[in-house]
Amino acid sequence: MTASLHDGFVPGRHLLDAVGNGGFRFAEMSHRGSILILASGIYAWSAHGPEDLTGSAFAPVIAEAAKLDFLLIGTGIHPAHLSDEVRWRFREAKIGIDTMTTPAAARTYNVMVNEGRRVAAALLAID
Repeated sequence: MTASLHDGFVPGRHLLDAVGNGGFRFAEMSHRGSILILASGIYAWSAHGPEDLTGSAFAPVIAEAAKLDFLLIGTGIHPAHLSDEVRWRFREAKIGIDTMTTPAAARTYNVMVNEGRRVAAALLAID
């Protein structure tokens, strides 16, 4: 691992190489903490746990709604549910969502990217 997210952002579409140890590895770099993977690139994300999965936490995803069809949400090591308010925001933005553990979301993200799908991911870091 040679670099980390510069200014909390790396442009482009990248597959995830590893998940765990408090972060992620992708594009020959590593990042400690949670990440948002959007059409515009990968961003450091301030969410730490399922309690942080609020409407405002997903504002960057909603801002790129025209560039994506689906969002995978990695909720950490345990499954968690989103509030009705958050689900409604995604419904209004016409973004499909699915919540699962972070490792499962990362694997599913890689598969969907390889299929050419317009997918994003919001992934909570795990140890």
